[in-house]
Parts: sequence; C-alpha cells; structure tokens
Amino acid sequence: MNKRKLGKKYEELASKYLISKNYKIIETNFYSKFGEIDIIARDLDYLVFVEVKFRNSRDYGYGYESVNKFKQYHIVKTAKFYMYIKKINFNSKVRFDVLSFDRENITLFKNAFS
Repeated sequence: MNKRKLGKKYEELASKYLISKNYKIIETNFYSKFGEIDIIARDLDYLVFVEVKFRNSRDYGYGYESVNKFKQYHIVKTAKFYMYIKKINFNSKVRFDVLSFDRENITLFKNAFS
C-alpha cells in the first residue's frame, strides 16, 4: 500500500475513533498554502484541529513525537487561515490534538500544543 493510501486509511480510522469519543467531524484534509490539517472537529465547546500520525515500527520513535515545533507552527498557521476563511471568531475555544497510531496502540493527546 502506498504512503497516501495508508495515510487515508488511518485518517478514516481516526475519524471513527474520534466519533466514538463524541467528537463531531466537520472536515477532513483541509489544505492551504501553509499546510494541511488532517481532521477538524468539535468536542463540546472546542473547535479541534487533529493531527493524525501512524508508525508501523518504533525505529523512528512514536507517531506523536514527529509533531515537532516546525510541524506545530504550520498546523497553527493553517488553523488560523481556516478560521479566517470560515469567519470563526478568533476568541473561540480552540484545541490542537494529536492522534497517534503506533502498531496496535491508539493514543489521543488532547491539547497537545497551543
């Protein structure tokens, strides 16, 4: 399976997982010139931007470890752009979550960065 198809598979699994945790999926794979956000959802009063990471082995660490400061910067810029074009108030409650698939383990990191 190529990398794009594998990514799509895990993003679909992530959406199902988040729905089981009572998230409401708004949009998936939002692209801008700043970057991409895998999943945009609502969790209670929060607008949540979710980064999905998958690792088949631990040779390069856990999936969540790859969401470094550089990646966070691009996710935040993309989230601000999303909010701007969707006319969402910048004072809204916003959260950045990371959903990590590491072999058979699924870990949701709520408020992983700000």
